[in-house]
Amino acid sequence: MGVLNVTPDSFSDGGLYLDTDAAVAHAHAMAADGAAIVDVGGESTRPGAEPVAEDEELARVIPVVERIAASAAEPRVSIDTRKLAVAEAAVQAGARIVNDVSAFRSAPEMAGLVAGSGATCCLMHMLGDDPRTMQADPRYDDVVSDVRSFLEERLAFAVSEGVPEERVWLDPGIGFGKTIDHNLELLRRLDEIVAIGRPVVIGASRKSFLGRITGRDEHGRLAATVAANVVAFERGASIFRVHDVREAVDSLKVAAATFAGRWTTSPSG
Repeated sequence: MGVLNVTPDSFSDGGLYLDTDAAVAHAHAMAADGAAIVDVGGESTRPGAEPVAEDEELARVIPVVERIAASAAEPRVSIDTRKLAVAEAAVQAGARIVNDVSAFRSAPEMAGLVAGSGATCCLMHMLGDDPRTMQADPRYDDVVSDVRSFLEERLAFAVSEGVPEERVWLDPGIGFGKTIDHNLELLRRLDEIVAIGRPVVIGASRKSFLGRITGRDEHGRLAATVAANVVAFERGASIFRVHDVREAVDSLKVAAATFAGRWTTSPSG
């Protein structure tokens, strides 16, 4: 899942793809590098980020979604939003995945939209309900158990609203209201989240906890991102939300071949 932030203030690529042509070109480049999904977002959810008005978010993302989705040769489009109107417009424009960092808490009606449209959804854990304050003082009794319970409850809510269970992905929310130790514990015990039985999405790419460990800024965290992804893959994650698609694809191919004990060029892997 390649990250495409159509924002001025995202933590590592803010302002690079505000122009629609630039955003679409980057989507094409990520697809060529192996992205199966392009995740389009028009509102930064980094710690301290200010909310974006609905009309502004729509203006940023819908032209991009339309153009990427228009070509059958392109990857599936995901819309990264907490707003019902943005998700609805994006689905109408061709998005097939709704990626909601609030897990349908900001707009519970989004579950009905997903159910009725046939889209897939990704439900993420975030401590509290506001990215501006989620990193203020994150505390858990047991971060893995707490995140698992939250995701199980959100999965049950989505299903109760008519979303087929097979169309729900789960994301433990690396960096969303977690300390470095919380993030590392989630990666180390990710198999406990995988045990819920739904595909698990990992979004560790360029995150600040990797910078704290390595001393690198956001543009120097590629090796750290690769390491986090390989650990997550070994523990059962199956979808990886990344900025650097080519490197992520190559590293996961090697990891998959190593863990399987064989390599093959056949489509069946």
